[in-house]
Parts: sequence; C-alpha cells; structure tokens
Amino acid sequence: MAASARALRAQERRGTTYGDLAYDLDAMSREYALRHAGEDVRREAVPSPKVRSVTAPRARQRQHLSVVSVLGFLAVTALAVVTLSQYVQLTVISSEVVKLQSELSELQTENVSLTTKYEQTFDLSTIKEAAEAAGMSKPSSSQIYYIDMSGSDNAVVYQRQEAGVLSRVFTSLSHGIYAVVEYFD
Repeated sequence: MAASARALRAQERRGTTYGDLAYDLDAMSREYALRHAGEDVRREAVPSPKVRSVTAPRARQRQHLSVVSVLGFLAVTALAVVTLSQYVQLTVISSEVVKLQSELSELQTENVSLTTKYEQTFDLSTIKEAAEAAGMSKPSSSQIYYIDMSGSDNAVVYQRQEAGVLSRVFTSLSHGIYAVVEYFD
C-alpha cells in the first residue's frame, strides 16, 4: 500500500497526466486514506452549543455628526446647484443661438433679393426706361455750354493778421475744454 502511494506521489511530481489535463481534486483525500489505512478512527465528542440569555435590547448610542461630513455634504450640494444653473444658462444660450441662426438665414435671403434689386438699378436699359418714363431726354445742342479755361491760372493768398497773446490763450483753452468734453461723451 505504501509503495502505491509513493508511486502516485512520484507521478504527480513528474507531472504525468496520461492524456487528461484536468486537476485531480481527489488526490489529497486518496493520499490521506492510503496513509492512514488500518488506523482506528475515533470521533471526538462535539460540544453542544452554548445558549446565551438575551436581556432587554439596549438603545444605540447617539452618533455625532462630523463637521467635515457636514461641510462635504454642503460642498456637494453647492456644486450640484452650480452645475444645474450652468446647464440652464447653456440651454438659454443654445436657444438664442438657434434664434440668431434662423434670423441670419432670413437676412441672407433678404440680402440676395436686395442685391438683385440694387444690380437692376445700374442696368442701363432699366435706367434709360426710367428716365424716359420721367420725361427726360438727351440734351440738345442749345442746352450744352462749353467753358473756356485757356487763360492763366491765378491764385490770391491773403495773409491773416497775427492774433494777440490773449486771443491765443483763449483759443488754446477752448480747444482743451472741447477735448475734455469730447473725451467724456
């Protein structure tokens, strides 16, 4: 018997599997049975469970709230409120963007129609038709006057009189006051 147990252990050490790669879960129980074969098995007496008497239930002690946990809860609540308000602002801005995009598309359509009308005003045939409808016609030779500019060019430059010291002070003061008023407007 001991020889077969040694042979079994030797096979397990060498890793022999004989075509089966599954673990042999009963190997330890077989080895134990082979070692202790023929021994007298005596069972120990199982102690009886102890019964405990229960008295009146005790109330739990009051637990104290930690200041850190209260501050943490308040911080989380504040962050949740801020996040929700930011989502509301994002929704409002998104709706404004949609409105502005629709207004932009309308304005682009209007721009195309107005540009077409503007280009039609410079169409020569349209201008000629509008002028004839208003009663306009080409000028006759009696309505055309020519100016003779063959004479020499002359220019007369007049010198201004120099302003006095007092008038220059008042002029610079008025320019300064004007600049200050213009700055604040």
